[in-house]
Amino acid sequence: MTVRSILSGIALAFTAYLAARSLLWTLPETVERGWLLIAALVIYLPITWVWVLLPTRRRISEPGDAEADERLSPPRWAIALALFAAAVVPNAAFAAVSEAGRAQPFVTWVIGGIGALMTVVMVRRRPIVAWIGTGILALSASVWLGPLSALSLGLVGSLVWVAAAQLITVALDRVARDAEELSELQQAASAWQASQSGRQRERRLHVQRALHVAGPVLGRTIETGGNLRPSEKTAARLAEQSLRDELRSPRLLDDGVRAEIDAARRRGMIVMLFDEGGLDDLPPSALEDIRSELAGIVRDATSERVIIRSSPHHEIAVTVVGRRATAGASADEDDVDLWREIRRPR
Repeated sequence: MTVRSILSGIALAFTAYLAARSLLWTLPETVERGWLLIAALVIYLPITWVWVLLPTRRRISEPGDAEADERLSPPRWAIALALFAAAVVPNAAFAAVSEAGRAQPFVTWVIGGIGALMTVVMVRRRPIVAWIGTGILALSASVWLGPLSALSLGLVGSLVWVAAAQLITVALDRVARDAEELSELQQAASAWQASQSGRQRERRLHVQRALHVAGPVLGRTIETGGNLRPSEKTAARLAEQSLRDELRSPRLLDDGVRAEIDAARRRGMIVMLFDEGGLDDLPPSALEDIRSELAGIVRDATSERVIIRSSPHHEIAVTVVGRRATAGASADEDDVDLWREIRRPR
């Protein structure tokens, strides 16, 4: 049993109790049109119970997400019925008796009854409708009983119920918003922690790879006091360039790209990598495709210098430029003999 079902049961019982008072004609001689009292009861109870039992939420299923709740607004016909009850029920009850019987409980129940109905309307997030209905009730009761008599016979209570319902509803909505914001903050914090953990693991992998690449060279340099053979100097230069790649452009590298760049450098090619962003939001499958294409480009390159840049462009992920020196020209006037763009996967 849910909280909503318990509250709905209490509302049904309370409104039934209020309506049942209309059947206790303590002064039957004042009743001139008994059928109007019965009609007021027949109109009031179904409309009130419809408002109590209206569904407030609908289960919806969103793609890629668990089932969620969607708040439902009361339909227009229910709003029209509520205002109809607020206008007809009090006037029917007061018109059914003589002036001497208008202050009797079997007549004044309509003040509390309509107040209860407008409280339910307020809880269903229709404050304007609730206050309009309450205003109609107050006007009708004041016309038939007089303002002071209406206030003393239950109008104050009805006004308090509706106002309290509005305050509670606003407070609950605020609590719900705060809880939603807290949930979003918790999710953001969890995502940040996961991101930091991923970056820590990535940094550990970079350190391990750096030690694997540079460790033997550094050990040999210390062992010989810096007096390295030409082949060892070449290995040290390649290790330094590999470490620079790991620091500058880790998102461009995988084992295949590293192997092709190392092979190109051993052929005498100068390869430079620059990560200018644009790859952080790509999924692993897209990065794998980009790296595979990049490895093929480096494998087939014959330029003297190859510059590889990642790009934040919305269509181009990586740009590869190859340059070859021209006889008698400066370095800035090298010929471009390779230009390839790796497009961002769609």
